[in-house]
Formats: sequence, structure tokens, C-alpha cells
Amino acid sequence: MESHAVILEGSRRVSVNRVPLDTPGPDDVVVDIRFSGISTGTEKLFWSGEMPPFPGMGYPLVPGYEAAGEVVEAGSNTSLNVGDSVFVPGASCFGPVKGLFGGAADRLVTSPDRVLRIDPDLGADGALIALAATARHAIAGLQTELPDLIVGHGVVGRLLARLTIAAGGPPPTIWETNPARRSGALGYEVLDPEADPRRDYGCIYDASGDAGLLDTLISRLKRGGEIVLAGFYPAPLSFAFPPAFMKEARLRIAAEWTRDDLLATRELIESGTLSLAGLVTHRANANDAPTAYQTAFTDPNCLKMILDWKGTA
Repeated sequence: MESHAVILEGSRRVSVNRVPLDTPGPDDVVVDIRFSGISTGTEKLFWSGEMPPFPGMGYPLVPGYEAAGEVVEAGSNTSLNVGDSVFVPGASCFGPVKGLFGGAADRLVTSPDRVLRIDPDLGADGALIALAATARHAIAGLQTELPDLIVGHGVVGRLLARLTIAAGGPPPTIWETNPARRSGALGYEVLDPEADPRRDYGCIYDASGDAGLLDTLISRLKRGGEIVLAGFYPAPLSFAFPPAFMKEARLRIAAEWTRDDLLATRELIESGTLSLAGLVTHRANANDAPTAYQTAFTDPNCLKMILDWKGTA
């Protein structure tokens, strides 16, 4: 079997080509992908060549960990059925081509433990479940507090705000330096940081991925406050110790979501507690992936780019 896939061949070198697929066994499922998302965090770093050393890294690679599609083959040892709509956080099934993270393709072979049944009516929004689970993990992880300030009004920042309100917390403040991204708030306020005089935040979630913000965020904490790093940071993180010492600041890193986060996120979506509406701003045919990647990473009006794999050739 073969698949059409996005291939990152090196820095800023994107193509769509045929790649071999591993032969599925009785413990595997084959999924035809309809929609995949482009991550402006990790994928942008691979595309730009700025990604620090990472397990499994290397070129050529198939990127992507945000994909939704339909099961077209189900091994005899699996509990999934042909026709099931599923979310897939990527796969490593492309022979000599690295699958990191391997979701940007029109067909995948993977373990059923890696997929999640979803409502087919989600359509392209089904690809957002990875980001929703990322936000949920940051809020529901170990020894957590709800944010009263979120830095960044991208997809993860918006999901963090929606989850905070869904959990019964007061609407958080959002910082966003890009005027094009200050719209779309649902029950919370979005500010330019320079317009916010407050310096007594108890819990700040940073979803910006900006390694140079720590000193600024520490200065906005109350004594004993916490900063949660909910982005991905290509550069080393550092901060001035004396201000952090005076604030007795705490620092927490939110890691990757777990299976439990995926299940809980699906329940929140299906119950109507969490909405994914309004987060996808751009769509492109997967054949136009080189242009779509450029747009996703350089157009400030692009909140989330979705690739449509229907009819890829």
C-alpha cells in the first residue's frame, strides 16, 4: 500500500508525494484521513529548521499530529469497525520516511490504541481534538490551578479560556500582542499586555511559546503565584532570580496530553460543554500543502489551517 503525504525534506522544503505504507496486521487499523491540521508550534519549528534536538527527529519526515478520518480496514484483534469516524494523533508507518508525527497523509496504518472514535459531524473540527486535549491536560494535570491570565490568543489560548469557564472558573484575561488575533473572545477579555496594569495574578498560563517572556510574567505575579508553561519553547528558558525570589514564584510545565485527556475532551465536546467552533480560519486542498504551510506560519490572520485530503492525487 501507499499513501500521499506531506514531506518535510528540510528547512522550508515541503512537498506532497507518495510514500510506502507498512503492511497492516491483525492488531492494526487503516484510516483514510479526511482532514489534518498544521501546528504553528512544533511543525513550524521543523519547517523553519529551529527545532532543538527531539526524539525521532530527522528528514525527510511526515509531520502532523492533528488528523481526523474514517477506518477503512480493521484487524481481527481490534475493537474498531470499518466506517468508524476517528481522530488520529499521527502514525509511524511510512517505511524509510520518518513519521514525526505522521498525521499529514491521506492514509495511515496504526494501532487502535492510538485512535479515538469521534462524532462524524465534527468534520474538520475533529482534527482539533489534539489541541483541545493539550489545553485540558494543562488545566487538569498534577496539582493544577485555573488560570486568571492566559498569554496568547491562538487556538490553545482560546481553548484554555473556554475550558476555564467550563470548569466554573472566573473568565480569565488574555494577552495578545497581535491585533488581528484579539477578536473571537467568548465571555472573556483580550488585551494588549501594555494596556493591562494588573500585577497580582495568581496563575498565569503561557501559550505563546516565547522563551523571553518569563521575567515579564514573573513581574505580574502575586506572591506565591504560579506560571504554567503550556507552549513549546525552542530556545533555552531563563529568568532573573531576584524578582522570582521576592515573589516566591512557582513554575510548572504542562506536558503532552494522555489517553485520559483525549477521552475527557471527547466527553466535554459531546456534552456541549466545550465548543470547537470558530477556531478553523483557513482550509486548503492537501495538494497545495507547500503554500498552505507558508500561510499557516506567516499570515497573522491564520489561526488554524486545515488540509483537506479528499481527492488528493
